[in-house]
Amino acid sequence: VQLQASGGGLVETGDSLRLSCAASGRTFSNGVMGWFRQAPGMEREFVAASFRSGGTTIYADSVKGRFTISRDKTKNTVNLQMNNLMPEDTAVYYCAASSGAILSSVRSSSAYNYWGQGTLVTVSS
Repeated sequence: VQLQASGGGLVETGDSLRLSCAASGRTFSNGVMGWFRQAPGMEREFVAASFRSGGTTIYADSVKGRFTISRDKTKNTVNLQMNNLMPEDTAVYYCAASSGAILSSVRSSSAYNYWGQGTLVTVSS
């Protein structure tokens, strides 16, 4: 199983970016796909998750209202639309997936057993 993330880059405050993550080798239509991020010197933190092909979406408070997670079941991908980006959103963003996570666990990185390589998002002030 491979997760391939893309879409990161350097933007200015208030700009938008769209991250995509394509999964191969396994489908996660009944599982969860999500995004985490890790800023320099910080621990990895939960950003958003889509449970069971978008039936339920969950967001960190810090991104609620600005970020939108979506799933494309036919393409086995998960996307993260990030609007109104702020310097504190600067981080390496990782996509993650699990076929067996339960809803109450999706904010925890330990719930995911597949990880992408990360894509860097830099927001300048």
